[in-house]
Amino acid sequence: MSLQEKEAYDLAKCKLAEYLQDSAVCSMDEYVQHGTTSTLQHCLSVVHISCAMAEKLHIRVNYENLIVGALLHDFYLYDWHTHQDEGVLHGFAHPHIACRNAAMRFHVNAEVQHIITTHMWPLTLRFVPRSREAVLVCMADKYCSTLETVVGFFHAAAALLRRKQV
Repeated sequence: MSLQEKEAYDLAKCKLAEYLQDSAVCSMDEYVQHGTTSTLQHCLSVVHISCAMAEKLHIRVNYENLIVGALLHDFYLYDWHTHQDEGVLHGFAHPHIACRNAAMRFHVNAEVQHIITTHMWPLTLRFVPRSREAVLVCMADKYCSTLETVVGFFHAAAALLRRKQV
């Protein structure tokens, strides 16, 4: 990472700290995302993995857009397990809800909005990531979701086994 990229990364991390002071962002910790992982924990994992992939693969990115897009990609602010949205499945609807929420609350730029709305590709076929940042967030989201779901499955299985032993 060049000195200029390091400075951009450090500034973006400061921006992340500002977002983590926001009450709506903090409220994401109240909702379970995958397995036993909260939405906020999931989004922070996506931030970390997205940045790690950019650095390890030597991909030049706008770190502020990458970090803000990764943090807010699931900024839909409801429990998706119980939420009813007029027959539209959560996987298809939540990127647009998250984007609307992020745009209204934080006035995020068009690139961050693109990252948020395309993170569910290929499920959302028409909304294809077209920037390096959007591709990284999309890939990191799939990676983190898979790990969180598998870990959640093992936690549930272990709890079931503990109940049977009692």
